[in-house]
Amino acid sequence: MRLIALSFFAALIAAPAASQCITSKGAFAQYKQSLAQTAAAQGVGQRGQQALAQAGLSSITWRFESQPSSQTGTLQGDPAQFLAKRSGTSAADFIARVQNRIARNPNTFSAIEQRYGVPASILATIWGLETSWGGYMGSTPIVSGAVTLASYCRRYPRFVPHAVAALQLVDRGVITSSTGGGPSGELGHMQFLAGNWAQYAVDADGNGRADPYAAADALATAANMLRANGWRAGQPFGEGTANFRVLAAWNDSGNYQRAIAYAAERVRR
Repeated sequence: MRLIALSFFAALIAAPAASQCITSKGAFAQYKQSLAQTAAAQGVGQRGQQALAQAGLSSITWRFESQPSSQTGTLQGDPAQFLAKRSGTSAADFIARVQNRIARNPNTFSAIEQRYGVPASILATIWGLETSWGGYMGSTPIVSGAVTLASYCRRYPRFVPHAVAALQLVDRGVITSSTGGGPSGELGHMQFLAGNWAQYAVDADGNGRADPYAAADALATAANMLRANGWRAGQPFGEGTANFRVLAAWNDSGNYQRAIAYAAERVRR
């Protein structure tokens, strides 16, 4: 496995954000003009700038930001209930499918755990929750979702670096201006935000290219991200533990974190 370091993300963290945020759909074009200047200062090239110019306001992203309660799963405090709603099946069936996925890919998961210390049960659970093990990776154009999320004042300026990173990924050929993903600009098997992919990307299959649409690369990158945020190999990850707190780096929803730990603990039994 080879870590692919994309140096532009380090610069993005310290970069000045776009000079405004919006709460009106009508201001989106103006926001894009501001973001284009920020992107240019960070080296976004012609393809990335064209993708920004073509980006439309994502209606689903805007709805999630203006009406957070519209997001599925926000009210499910019980992890089994959350798993059922998120997966469209029972918690027990979801856990069985996680176990099956690990059994089908033992060498991949073993190699990743040996290197990064993150167990298969955690990674396969996240994979299942995010894309049903690659079955559905989203239909919202990634650039449109990322730029819409970055524009909205509730999230601003936290997600501006991810929007610029999405444009950089277009420049590099990792995605195109029309590649579909999650409503917040998530991409690939594990639904990374663009900046997280840029920072932690791993070439796990050894083909010289870290690809979020290659399962092994995506899983290894997720493990790399968790380890970089403090994951401790061989330690418990139930609620209240240090490893449980690391899950916030993946998703800041307490419901989501509890669901990951709940399923992964039962997979290991």
